[in-house]
Amino acid sequence: MWQIEEHRRVEKQLDAVPREILKRYEKWKDIAMISGPPGLRLIKGFHDEALHGEWQGYRSSRLGAKYRVIYRVIPGQSLFQVVHITPHDYRRV
Repeated sequence: MWQIEEHRRVEKQLDAVPREILKRYEKWKDIAMISGPPGLRLIKGFHDEALHGEWQGYRSSRLGAKYRVIYRVIPGQSLFQVVHITPHDYRRV
């Protein structure tokens, strides 16, 4: 079983997203906790991918046509660290 740790700004970002995106994020968390990174990669709709450049070491999954969840995986601790939910804006905050 994997754990999910959310950065404190994620809660505020979730207040601003549409309800459908919030539902997709909850589903994403369920899959991540149960199946870990391999489970997310199996679901094509999430289009889970590694990021490059400033975001080296982080991954991104689609929550909709516009929104993404940006996170990193700590395999030794079975932990997902969610750092950002964004309308596809990859600038470092």
